[in-house]
Order: sequence, then C-alpha cells, then structure tokens
Amino acid sequence: MAAWRLVAGLHSIIPPVHPVPGPQSPRPPPRRRPRVVHILSALINFLFFRQEKLTLLEPIVEEYGAIEKRQGELRAKIAELSKAKEDHLLKEQVEAHMVQQLENEVNALKQRLHDYNREQLSLRNASKALDEKREDTLRKINQADFELVKVMQEKKKLSAKIVHSPEKLQRNLEEKKSVRDELKNLEKIAMQKVQEKTNTLEMYTKVSEKLAKHLSKISAVHEKSAAAKAFEKDVKAHKEKISDQNLEIKALRNKAAEWEMKVLENEPKLKAKEKERDQRVGENNRKMTALESEVESEHKCLHEKQRKIKEKIDKGSELCSQADSVAEAGRKKIEEIYGKYDQVCEAANMYIDGSDQSFEETDEAAAMLKTIAQSGA
Repeated sequence: MAAWRLVAGLHSIIPPVHPVPGPQSPRPPPRRRPRVVHILSALINFLFFRQEKLTLLEPIVEEYGAIEKRQGELRAKIAELSKAKEDHLLKEQVEAHMVQQLENEVNALKQRLHDYNREQLSLRNASKALDEKREDTLRKINQADFELVKVMQEKKKLSAKIVHSPEKLQRNLEEKKSVRDELKNLEKIAMQKVQEKTNTLEMYTKVSEKLAKHLSKISAVHEKSAAAKAFEKDVKAHKEKISDQNLEIKALRNKAAEWEMKVLENEPKLKAKEKERDQRVGENNRKMTALESEVESEHKCLHEKQRKIKEKIDKGSELCSQADSVAEAGRKKIEEIYGKYDQVCEAANMYIDGSDQSFEETDEAAAMLKTIAQSGA
C-alpha cells in the first residue's frame, strides 16, 4: 500500500506529458523514461523489502511489548505489595505499642485481681469467724433468755409456796432476796451480755455492710476482671490476627521474592531482546537515514526534472502552437491542392471519356475496314 501511495504521489507530482498531435509533433527523448522507471521500481522494491522486514520484526516487538507490559504489572504489583507490607509493619508497630500498653494494663489488672481475691479470701475468713461468734452470742442470749424464763417460773412457784410463818417467811424472803439479788446480778450480767451481744451484732451488721460493700467492690472487680479477660481475649485475637497478617506478609514476601527472581531471570533475556531490538532499530534507522537522504536527493532530482519537463512542456506547447499554425497552412494548401487535383481529375476524366469514344470510333472504323477488306477479297 505504501508503494502504491508513493507511485500515486509521484504521479501527482509529475504531470502527464501528452503527445503532440500531427506528424510534425516533436517526441520526448526516450532516454529519460527508463531511468524514472528504474528509480520507481527501486523505491517500490525497497518499500516491499521494508514492509517484509517490519512484518518479521512485528512478533518480536509484540513479544517485547507483552514482556514490558507484564514487567510493568509485576513492578506495580511489587510496589503495591511493598506498600501493603509497609502499612502492615506500620500498623504492627502502632498496635505493638497498644498491645504492650494493654498487656501492662492486663498484668496490672491481674495483680489487682489477685490482691482482691486474697483480700476477699481474708474477708470471707473474717466473715466466717464473725458468723461463728454471732451464732455463739445468739446461742448464749437464747440460753440466758431460757434461764431468765426458768427463774421467773421458779419465782412464781416460790410465790405460790409462801407460808405465814414470819421466821420461815423471813428466811424464805432472805433466800428469795438473795436469789433475787443473784437473779438481778444474773439479769445485769445477762443484760450486759445482751448489750455486748447487741454491740457485737451492730458491729457484725457494720462489718456485714462493709463486707457487702467489699463484695460489691469485689463483684465490680470481677466485672472488671471479666472485661479484662474479654479484653485479653481481644488482645489474643489481635495477636492471632497480627500473626496471621505476619504469615500473610511472609507469604507476600516469598511471593515478591519469587516475582523478583522471575524478573531477574527474565531480565537477561529482556536485555538481550532490548539489545537485539536496539541493534535492529539502529540498523533500520541507518537504512532509513540513507534511504531518506537518497529519497531527498531523488526528490531534488525530481524537482529539477519537473522544472525541465515544465520548460519542455512550455516549449512543446509553443511548438504545438507553431505546428497548429503550420498544420492550418498545410490544411489550406492541401485543400487548394485537392481543388486543383479535382480539376485535374475532371479534366483527366473528360480526356479519358474522349479517348474512350475515340477508341470506340477507331474500333468501329477498323471493323468496317475489315469487313470491306473481306468483301473485296
């Protein structure tokens, strides 16, 4: 196609030279035409040769383009993986500080939980001891109440057994008085014990309230411990996630190393292909430069030839006009000659007709003479 375009361009540059009509028209010299034909055939052959070589080079160029495209994709993927790796490392560093802080908090919470458990154990032991003392005190109070009821029953019995004997009564009274004093003392002692037990009970109540507060604190600590355990689970999950991400990063590193190895393996081939391509391109560029210089020189020659051809065409036009004028004069001369020829032909025809008539008359006379001669004999 390029060859036909070149030929069409040359045809558009060089105007066609029409032959001058008439037998006296000058003809162009036949030596110029074979040279132009040789130049055009050389250009067409070179274009076919160039097209063939470019067709042979197209698979190599396409293969190199595919390799270069694949290399660009691999480099982009390696850059993306490197960026992802850097992001993972940065995230790991940031989360490592957070994880360290969380581990410290978890360790502190574990220590506090251990202290609270130990305090809870001691409080439970103290509460158990206080419960035992309270039960003992309640048992003693019940025992004192039972003894008081028993004394009152004995008092009633003694009141029922009162006699009218003054001495006996006095004696009984003294006994009863002594018993009453003793009972009062016992009652005082019992009241003191009850007061002590009440105080102890109040103290136990306060201790129970404190224990309830401590138990609420312990439950809060347990909640914090549960939250810490949940947080510890989250930390473990984060650690597992980080370890999974580290494994992914290692896999990505291995994959990136494999790709780098493949790139390094293909790099000598690529360099060889690039070198071969550069050599071929350089050789083709040199050929194209030589061809361009040759075509440029041919263009200059063609421009010079076109100028000369234009001059010759102008000269030919002038000669054609002269030939036209000569042809017109010749045509008029020919018409005049044709007129004279017609006159001569008419005169010749008339002469021939006269000659034919004379010949006929001569033949008739000869025939008559012949008949006369025969009859005389």
